[in-house]
Amino acid sequence: LILLDSLLQERLTTKSRKESQKMETDPRRADRIVRYVNPSTIAGQGNDTERKEPVSDDLMPDYMNVLGMVFSMCALMMRIKWCAWVAVYCSCISFTNTKYSDDTKQIMSSFMLSLSAVVMSYLQN
Repeated sequence: LILLDSLLQERLTTKSRKESQKMETDPRRADRIVRYVNPSTIAGQGNDTERKEPVSDDLMPDYMNVLGMVFSMCALMMRIKWCAWVAVYCSCISFTNTKYSDDTKQIMSSFMLSLSAVVMSYLQN
């Protein structure tokens, strides 16, 4: 019984030594880790760095929003059904391609306008 206890103690100590050696031989250096910062979000020079929102170059959601409003107004005024469906399509594209920080009221109002154009074009039959 004493022999088994001593063998278990010896195995535990060798395992702990191997684990400590693994930790010592880890090639990664914690002091050399530098987090990535997107260069377009940094404004200023030298040590005076402050973050700002990146400038959005993608104007497709805005164009689709305007097209959706134009097509929905055409559908409401001229009772053209395909214009209403194109307005719904443009509004869906605009809604899915917008960023989180964009104005959601305008996008949702365009979406609701296009849906109302579809409903009104089929109700006025």
